[in-house]
Amino acid sequence: MATGKVYLVGAGPGDPGLFTLRGKEVLGEAEVVIYDYLANEELLAFASPEAEKIYVGKKGGDHTLSQEAINRLMVEKGRDQVVVRLKGGDPFVFGRGGEEAEELVAAGIPFEVVPGVTAATAVPAYAGIPLSHRDLTASVAFVTGHERADRDDSKIAWEKLAGAVGTLVFFMGVKNLPEIVRQLTAYGRPASTPVAVIRWGTMPEQRTVTGCLEDIVERVKAVGLKPPAIVVVGDVVKLREKLNWFESRPLFGRTVVVTRAREQASGFKRLLQDLGARCVEFPTIAIEPPESWAPLDRAVSRVESYDWVLFTSVNGVRCFMERLKAGGGDVRDLKGVRLGAIGPKTAEALEAFGLRLDLVPGEYRAEAILDVLQGEDLVGRRFLLPRAAAARDVLPETLKRRGAEVDVVPTYRTVLPAEKTGKIMKLLHEGEIHCITFTSSSTVGHFFSLLKPDDVRPLLKDVVLACIGPITADTLRTFGWEPTVTAEEYTIPGLVRAICDHFSRVREEPWRGGSGRR
Repeated sequence: MATGKVYLVGAGPGDPGLFTLRGKEVLGEAEVVIYDYLANEELLAFASPEAEKIYVGKKGGDHTLSQEAINRLMVEKGRDQVVVRLKGGDPFVFGRGGEEAEELVAAGIPFEVVPGVTAATAVPAYAGIPLSHRDLTASVAFVTGHERADRDDSKIAWEKLAGAVGTLVFFMGVKNLPEIVRQLTAYGRPASTPVAVIRWGTMPEQRTVTGCLEDIVERVKAVGLKPPAIVVVGDVVKLREKLNWFESRPLFGRTVVVTRAREQASGFKRLLQDLGARCVEFPTIAIEPPESWAPLDRAVSRVESYDWVLFTSVNGVRCFMERLKAGGGDVRDLKGVRLGAIGPKTAEALEAFGLRLDLVPGEYRAEAILDVLQGEDLVGRRFLLPRAAAARDVLPETLKRRGAEVDVVPTYRTVLPAEKTGKIMKLLHEGEIHCITFTSSSTVGHFFSLLKPDDVRPLLKDVVLACIGPITADTLRTFGWEPTVTAEEYTIPGLVRAICDHFSRVREEPWRGGSGRR
């Protein structure tokens, strides 16, 4: 008797934000994940690192496993393990989920269906096309655009479908688009009926071609649109001109490389993705502990002896507070010590501990702290700077020249990660990268350690190089590149705004003739 269970889980149309809470829950419980070509691989992050992950993707004649082999695998794994069968869209809407469920029933294996957001509704919505509208249509039909190859007879009643349903949504219809058009017009659908073909809907790569039945085949062929795509037929397509929200975002169609450390990249990525960018993570730094905690522990143990503690990063705050707690202390040990922070995020990290700050300069770099302290007598004042092991010396050296006693204590190291460069080099060679972001001097230096300057020089000539501030920009210049964008506000939101401002001046759509990068 089977002791396992199989969950048939809909992965949704592509955007991982459309994945269901129930789907996330069962993925976290899975011992085996069997996933498809149309299931976004980002969803695998919800699974346990120990879970076995098996790709069984099928696309356009390139099948990793046949459907029969997938069925056997699912039954074999599901006899004594918890299995998630992760399928694009909804398993029971042209997803062959019914066939797979029948196999499980025949094998006596318990199963559960977790519906997903179907591409039939989500993809048109992301293209600005409502499937129903009180003024235009009162009916919708979902139709396969790719019937079984081993059948001569069609299960589609074209003579009824053509005139009886207001909006038609065809799955997998690009290859058979000429036949779809022929059948609809043959059975009375006007040649002037609007049509939209949407590829990779809900994803940053989304691309939409519109026309009408009489010219849509030529339009799709002219731009080389290929599967996977959804075809929408009906008067509702006309609403796209007013309702096209997704593709109108300022960074839509742009591919942006994020070089931040992986553990710090999520917020930056979200800001870019919300504005339409496709983000490629290429972390050029990794955050690691210092070679020894002893110097920081000594400083923390006598923190009340300092007049000032100046924090230059969120990482510095995190490590300092962790060592304070590890040594048996807490925020009460900072009573009477004046606190300063460079940048709003660093300030927020301190305020999260209930600490009130004495100094947050308006300009987010070390020199700004010196400007704020310009009128103070620093002779004999004791400063603690918990910061990265390798950092600029302008702040401590200037404080010392003004008579202060300064302890610079390493709280973390930024090191070169063991990052594979194949993917980024492939994208650069293909002209797919529009922007590379640098959020610190370390990201610049490590980028050109991972990718040799002479190798990438010809590949970067049309790529926007965006720096978080002038210090990072100056570091980029030392490698022989002039930054395209330098943020006026030296923060992640400031950098994102600067990138948007730059691309707002670029009129050419990225996928229509040329890279559109400049």
